[in-house]
Amino acid sequence: MAIISALGLILIYISIRFEFNFALSAIAALTHDVFVTLGIFSIMGYEISLPIIAAFLTIVGYSLNDTIVIFDRIRENVKSLKRLTYTQVVDHSINDSLSRTIITSVTTFIVVLVLWLFGGEVINLFAFAMMVGVIVGTYSSIFVACPLVVRLHAGK
Repeated sequence: MAIISALGLILIYISIRFEFNFALSAIAALTHDVFVTLGIFSIMGYEISLPIIAAFLTIVGYSLNDTIVIFDRIRENVKSLKRLTYTQVVDHSINDSLSRTIITSVTTFIVVLVLWLFGGEVINLFAFAMMVGVIVGTYSSIFVACPLVVRLHAGK
């Protein structure tokens, strides 16, 4: 219920801050992140507990941050790169923010990896969920959210 509520509020926020196509794309990417992480937990036979739900909410926030950075760059570049097609603007925006995304994700992953290795049994599954979430969230910000924005924009 907490994750569904968070996704609903995110949909409203991004619709206001950007536009509805961006909001739908972000929600699809965030849903992808949660389901992939949940699927990995299911395959591994791990139990879902309150710390894991907290990890899922953290993954949603982390992935949303990556996605909004790229969406903000798209919005800026649409205004400044008028000679390019929308697909080219999105591609350019991804390239502009790619180093920032990779550096942030690698740094976060290293911290969570150390937490997983040395954090003990209590924090182990939380850290594992975060490691999976950082990888999946970084991937989905670039390869799920942005192509959906392009696809939805083409439908206008």
